[in-house]
Amino acid sequence: MDWLLFGVFLALMLGGVPLGVAMGLAGAAVVAASGLGIMSLPTNVYTGIAKYPLMAIPVFVIAGLIFERAGVAATIVRFASAVVGQRRGSLAIVAVLVAMILGGISGSGPADSAAVGAVMLPSMIKAGYPRAFSAGVIAAAGSTDILIPPSIAFVIYSLLVPQASVPALFAAGMIPGILSGLTLILVVWWLSARNGFEAEPAEPRPPFWRSLRQAGWGLAAPVIILGGMRSGYFTPTEAAVVAVFYGFAVGMLVYRTLTWRGIYEVLVEAAEISAVILMVVALASVFAWASSTLGTFDRLAQLLLGFGASEIAMLLMIQLLLLIAGMFLDAISIYFIFLPLLIPIAIHFNWDLVWFGIIITMNMALGQFHPPLGVNLMVTCRMAGIAMESTIPWVLWMVAAMAGTMLLVTFVPELALWLPRRLGYL
Repeated sequence: MDWLLFGVFLALMLGGVPLGVAMGLAGAAVVAASGLGIMSLPTNVYTGIAKYPLMAIPVFVIAGLIFERAGVAATIVRFASAVVGQRRGSLAIVAVLVAMILGGISGSGPADSAAVGAVMLPSMIKAGYPRAFSAGVIAAAGSTDILIPPSIAFVIYSLLVPQASVPALFAAGMIPGILSGLTLILVVWWLSARNGFEAEPAEPRPPFWRSLRQAGWGLAAPVIILGGMRSGYFTPTEAAVVAVFYGFAVGMLVYRTLTWRGIYEVLVEAAEISAVILMVVALASVFAWASSTLGTFDRLAQLLLGFGASEIAMLLMIQLLLLIAGMFLDAISIYFIFLPLLIPIAIHFNWDLVWFGIIITMNMALGQFHPPLGVNLMVTCRMAGIAMESTIPWVLWMVAAMAGTMLLVTFVPELALWLPRRLGYL
């Protein structure tokens, strides 16, 4: 039945069927052909999403949209501009910094890329940056969102790998996420200086203290979310709810940019985005259950281990496999397809599953702005009105930089594990 599972999935995927639907139909075909009981399908679809940690996903989506519509991104841009000052590449550096800060609120790369793009793209284009470069920078910066907590990707990984708790993953992603952002800052500054971008400052430097006061409400959001979880006042799911109500208060009472009509539109858009994510999770759970019941991935794991590859060689092979998969598949699909195969290998080599989740998620972050299917890049290219192919000469530099950071975390695990150990999560 293994050939049927992967054969149907590949045929549907190549035929243009959405990945979540392709996984669900492939799993259903195997269930029907092997006599596992067709009535198990609705049960698995339901149990795939009827999990408490998944409640955090739609609520974090709402939080991210609220802060975007409340004008928080614009105030953070002014503050970052005041910090960076006027130099070559300053707007590109500001775009990365703003994306990293918003990553501490939304946890969604595409949502962050859209929010930053709406504010930064017009300014960067006006300052003389090529549209392709600007779109690539914002897409790459948005990918740090799934590493800097809170992260929807970590919630899903914890769901599939219960040995790795959400707080431990959130803590472990902090240093790799910041390192990835700093690496991107160095690359975009170098590219800007090399190509003479922003030779003259586009706008005067904002006053530091005034911009800090204006951005203070937005900057406080990650502190409230992460500080509340660390202090034990609320769980990650409850933290998402606190972020939503905090965002409502900031948008309606402080900035007064949110109207009741605006709140309704936020809730509708959040429902649509969350429905897509949870539909993929629900259908992918059928694929995962069918493969688990048949023992497909256990046999594949044993086959790979039978080659006798060393630990380092296996790590590099896994990274390469995920890098290639990330060019064509979204992060959620990769988790459901590959984790059942990779976790037995990680257990065989006695790898820490929190660290393993971090390096896998760093690979997913690469995939978010790597052509041809980088979802962040799709968002920013659409906003900039350009073809994705035009970004490749710029984006490949950023891909190489983040890949180097990923390899550093791969071979220096303490970069991911030091903070969760200090906080008592490991």
